[in-house]
Amino acid sequence: MSELPAVVDVDWLRARLAEPDLVVGDVRGPNAHVRGHIPGSRPLVLGSPPPMSDSETVQALASEVGLRLRRHGITGEERLVLYDRGDGIGAMPSAQLAELAGHPRVAVLVGGLAAWGEELEVGPVELHPVKTAFEPRLDALPTRDELARRLDDPSLVLLDVRTPEEFSGRSGYPCDPRQGHIPGARRVDLEALLAAPGQPRTPEEVRRIVGMPEGAEVVAYCHSGSRSALANLALRSAGYRARNYAGSWHEWSRHPELPIER
Repeated sequence: MSELPAVVDVDWLRARLAEPDLVVGDVRGPNAHVRGHIPGSRPLVLGSPPPMSDSETVQALASEVGLRLRRHGITGEERLVLYDRGDGIGAMPSAQLAELAGHPRVAVLVGGLAAWGEELEVGPVELHPVKTAFEPRLDALPTRDELARRLDDPSLVLLDVRTPEEFSGRSGYPCDPRQGHIPGARRVDLEALLAAPGQPRTPEEVRRIVGMPEGAEVVAYCHSGSRSALANLALRSAGYRARNYAGSWHEWSRHPELPIER
């Protein structure tokens, strides 16, 4: 099988767009795709990670995402590159959902459609559903149970990308019953990881900021998983085995049995 980096740029994609095992998915939605898309791409809307990480919810979502992939002709044998409008907010969570369903080779196009810079294709694309069976990878989505079990695991880095006030518990969202951070988490400014919206800093800069070597396992979180999804894009581009905890503080704070630090 051909290798696929976790994050690719437009030069990488242009050079390989015609390769038969490469599939490009547009996660912006079918209407946006019809109005203009990267040539040869297909609409591929996979949904959103759940705000709560109960095992039953995650298992059901894995099956549902697998069904959506099959409906769009995705077999799991291809290299799958996902793109959004350019900010990474849509493509990075979609990549993690495809991994949850069991797709083994998924990448995100950094800069998305905004970075493409060439003529777009217009009009609908015919989809051909397939019957491939995916084997879910439930560990693709961190759950509160996993993180609680691994609070003392030195091989796991928990990265909090919220503000200093949220991290310290001095302020936060009123909907959260408790304020603070997950024990052992280190805080990093999201803006420090990005050169521009949807554009990670160089791998060397990101690794310097995170302070861990390439290949380290990192789970990022924020309040509800959006900021940490952007952080995840930068972390993966720097070579980390990175996942986004979509439940984030919004979920963690609701479970009084889970410890917090302030």
